[in-house]
Amino acid sequence: MRNIKLTLEYDGRRYLGWQRLGDSEKTIQGKLEAVLKQMTGETIEIVGSGRTDAGTHARGQVANFKTESTMIPEEMVAVMNRMLPGDIVVKAVQEVPERFHARYNAKGKQYSYWVWNSPIPTAFERHHSFHVTQPLNLAKMEAACEKLVGKHDFLGFSALKKSKKSTIRTIDSIKIEGNPGTGMVQFTLVGNGFLHKMVRIIVGTLVAIGTGAMEDTVIDEVFASKVRMEAGETAPAQGLYLDEVFYQ
Repeated sequence: MRNIKLTLEYDGRRYLGWQRLGDSEKTIQGKLEAVLKQMTGETIEIVGSGRTDAGTHARGQVANFKTESTMIPEEMVAVMNRMLPGDIVVKAVQEVPERFHARYNAKGKQYSYWVWNSPIPTAFERHHSFHVTQPLNLAKMEAACEKLVGKHDFLGFSALKKSKKSTIRTIDSIKIEGNPGTGMVQFTLVGNGFLHKMVRIIVGTLVAIGTGAMEDTVIDEVFASKVRMEAGETAPAQGLYLDEVFYQ
């Protein structure tokens, strides 16, 4: 039995997220498993590094699966890309040690979130960014980012009501680049792990601070209270990308 690692990119607009839902093919996992069954003749369960939400995208999702197929990696890339819909692409295939697990072995992730900050909408990026018409104050948002970086309990910045597992995570960096008020603004977050909708809630809070709807003291208040409703709105799914998964 071989262990195969995939690096994937996908446009999540048409899908209900990563995780297979019953027999639905409206998920990334479901589409991949259907193609793998055709390719190998085996019933395969593929494991992703994490579950991306409905409507979100990936440039560097990582997954692995076990197979008895003798196909070489280059052949797998070609066959899968021929059989998959155009909005899911296999970027690389690699045979890895038997114990490699895409989720459990992940040491960190990088996400990016794209905001189109202009009074005029964009025809081409409307499905891949969040349109914010009010000007964003870059200095205020950067000051708020400094409060978020580090090791904290991010329960209040997640969609979890409660969790039996730890909600403490470490954000290594948050960078904001682009042209606030006149064009695209990119938020890049790197950390050891992210809770359900955590990136989207953080970005929604930063946008509220950038427009003046909130002060950066809200960050401290949410860390203290752990109450989701005290943070900003959840930024829409279409602006979020999983860029990279880090392994040792």
